[in-house]
Amino acid sequence: MNLMSPIRGLRPATGRADDVIAPPYDVLNTAEARERAEGKPWSFLHISKPEIDLPEGTDPYSPEVYAKAAENLNQLIQEGILKQDETPCYYVYRLIMDDIIQTGIVAGASVDDYDTNRIRKHEYTRPVKEDDRVRQIDATNAQTGPVLLAYPDAPVVDKIIADASNATADMDVTADDGIQHTLWVIDDDAVIQQLTDEFNAMEALYIADGHHRSASASRICATRREHPDQTTDEAPWDYFLTVAFPHHEMKIFDYNRVITDLNGLSSDAFIERISQHFSIEKSDTPVKPTQSLVYGMYMDKQWYRLKLNNDLITSDDNPVAKLDISRLAHYLIDPILGISDPRTDNRIDFVGGIRGLEGLEKRVDSGEMAVAFSIFATRMEDLMSVADNNDVMPPKSTWFEPKLADGIVSHLIK
Repeated sequence: MNLMSPIRGLRPATGRADDVIAPPYDVLNTAEARERAEGKPWSFLHISKPEIDLPEGTDPYSPEVYAKAAENLNQLIQEGILKQDETPCYYVYRLIMDDIIQTGIVAGASVDDYDTNRIRKHEYTRPVKEDDRVRQIDATNAQTGPVLLAYPDAPVVDKIIADASNATADMDVTADDGIQHTLWVIDDDAVIQQLTDEFNAMEALYIADGHHRSASASRICATRREHPDQTTDEAPWDYFLTVAFPHHEMKIFDYNRVITDLNGLSSDAFIERISQHFSIEKSDTPVKPTQSLVYGMYMDKQWYRLKLNNDLITSDDNPVAKLDISRLAHYLIDPILGISDPRTDNRIDFVGGIRGLEGLEKRVDSGEMAVAFSIFATRMEDLMSVADNNDVMPPKSTWFEPKLADGIVSHLIK
């Protein structure tokens, strides 16, 4: 089985992309999705958040919701809003957000290679979220939310992408959040084979975002392979919908921390405890770290700059322990604030860097939180090292922008 394979993409008909594309299903709550889809009958939110078409208060995990997703998807196909390509294709997909430009390949990624960790993970998944995606895929017979992948240095793939994106685009639309989405179809057999061969030569691919979607695709594949009608030939469910970008183009934003209280300490005592492991100085301006092992801290309407003491910076070979987030947890959040498991402790919350440092100030100044920490963003190389080591990142270590849109290309698995 190929590591990556072309797919018969289901995508908006000519001139319909602006009516269809929508933010990913997991960045909006139901109320936000209902508001965004108002007056847009062909919005993909009717498929990714189908509870918006059912009475308010409907359980988003009820069977009626998944049935509604299937009904809405079938309607878009029957009305000709979405059309499936006749032959398997690769698709070049470009995202532009301000000065960030990412151009990659939409394709099917091998479930077998996911199962054997050639497509590498860095996060745990939650059963309830996995179950939700399994039910949605099973009901719609479609993978509608792409998994974000990174691929290592591959000059030939980069050149194929660059050459394809010099042609007239098959779709070019700017979403209501200002992000530009552009798509080019690769349907030339020779180029398709070349891309397939180049991906097959790669040692690994890396999941950046979409661990629940990839895990659910694996579960669907395992179930459908047990069906008596399954043959030895490849089936659509043997691959899951992905967009793979060169790792050097991908942007990880900082993912910051806010804490509800100082674990019984006064502000002065808290600072005294911190100074045992960090140098600390006041700052007249918000602190957005520009180098590793430097942190910002906001408390009592005052910003501080923290730097981990040099004698604590070891050459630990463990790629997880080397992360800035891990060191902050090890030397401050756990021993001083008493938060040992950020996955389950409700005293800690997480603020994506796209919200800016103002988001941290707002949470503290409101009295909701006592202290906030700004953290140097995780690098793609760090993520890849953790995945290569078969390790797991701390929770909320990465925030990727720009986000892939739902509805640009979907993968039917029936």
